[in-house]
Amino acid sequence: MKRALGEYRTPRLARSVVELMVTVVPFAALWILMWGTLSAGHWLGLLFAVPAAGFLVRLFMIQHDCSHGSFFRSRRANDWVGRAIGILTLTPYDLWRHSHVLHHANSGNLDRPRVGGIDTLTVREFRGLPRTQQFLYRLYRHPLVLFGVGPTYLFILDHRLPVGFMRAGWMPWLSTMSTNAALALLVTTMIWLVGVIPFLLVQLPITLLASSIGVWLFYVQHQFEDTLWEHDDDWTFHEAALYGSSHYDLPGPLRWFTANIGIHHVHHLCSRIPSYRLPEVLRDHPELRHIGRLTPRQSLESVRLVLWDEEQRRLVSFAEAHGAATDRAR
Repeated sequence: MKRALGEYRTPRLARSVVELMVTVVPFAALWILMWGTLSAGHWLGLLFAVPAAGFLVRLFMIQHDCSHGSFFRSRRANDWVGRAIGILTLTPYDLWRHSHVLHHANSGNLDRPRVGGIDTLTVREFRGLPRTQQFLYRLYRHPLVLFGVGPTYLFILDHRLPVGFMRAGWMPWLSTMSTNAALALLVTTMIWLVGVIPFLLVQLPITLLASSIGVWLFYVQHQFEDTLWEHDDDWTFHEAALYGSSHYDLPGPLRWFTANIGIHHVHHLCSRIPSYRLPEVLRDHPELRHIGRLTPRQSLESVRLVLWDEEQRRLVSFAEAHGAATDRAR
């Protein structure tokens, strides 16, 4: 299958430029519109944060394509567009690209470092923790933390230092500090133009909403009941990509705003396919439509799934894990 997907890997320059422009220009226009309405005392202008956050999420997805070298044919073009977008998304591009490559290489493997994803323990690992650490894991997996406090911390604070890569050489530091410097220059300029309070009133709601949406999307791409995790001896890249990643079947407008990232099983099979060509794959290979398919309603149910049960080979809730342990003790 991976070989068959090779024909979709070629990006189309005109299409890539259009995709970039129809994302950047509306984002900038909505930012200015939101600033203008709030400055005039119309608090309903905060509603513009919703579509603006959608365009910021879409910018992140274009940055994601760039990190895979799939948005332009030129690696230099991918990297510099990705770095520029990374300033807007508060993400050090080169460091994120490095950790994301590790995520693709190890996704679904229980014996390799789980880098670049949502921390998920097996039932056995959870039971082996002291009570204090069990409490902290429960807290981490609470929806208000995972999709509220967590994204805010991740994008605004955690990305300001190369956490987890402090001793990995100069690249993480260069990527992080250059992004911080460019971000400081941009923020200073915007504050000089519009003022501190107006800037924060516009930017903070957009950033907080977009970061939560982004983490949610990343969550549902691998956290669903029938996902696939294996130990190293049984793990294969093909099966982990195809069955360990979801097809998040979103309505058309949401597919557009998320740049087809919901077709995640195909993306993991061949990450060099540009996001705007992923629907072509489903059109030409309809057998892929139903693998790992997850509807918006089903995705909400996945929030309770927090531990990987190696015996049942599926994600389970805390209650299910406790019930299974109680049954075995009888």
